[in-house]
Amino acid sequence: MQNIIYPELSYGLTGIFFKVHNALGYYCKESQYCDAIEILLKEESIHYKREFSLKSESNLLKDNSDRVDFLIEDRIVIEVKAKRLMGRDEYNQTQRYLQRLNLKLGILVNFHQRYLVPKRIVNSKFKN
Repeated sequence: MQNIIYPELSYGLTGIFFKVHNALGYYCKESQYCDAIEILLKEESIHYKREFSLKSESNLLKDNSDRVDFLIEDRIVIEVKAKRLMGRDEYNQTQRYLQRLNLKLGILVNFHQRYLVPKRIVNSKFKN
């Protein structure tokens, strides 16, 4: 367990994802999955922020399209997807959020799959 980042919290989150997936199935909208996750986070008394924009570090980026789905206890970024296929773009998006927030761990979860497989993403550029 020494190699797992935030083991207790991340396993608890994974349990929440499976509860949501079992309850809603795999044909709902992303916002419906986020609503269900939020209910369970409240029930478990897990501190979170939902759907907030990352501020641009330079004036070159006027677009605030970088919107984090969930920030859990100021330690873990959760990116929720409801897509048939995920690719490099979704991974890169989560990695970008981790680097901008200087956090170690992100979890990318695609609910539009028959079998749920949350992906743990580690920020290789994390600075203590």
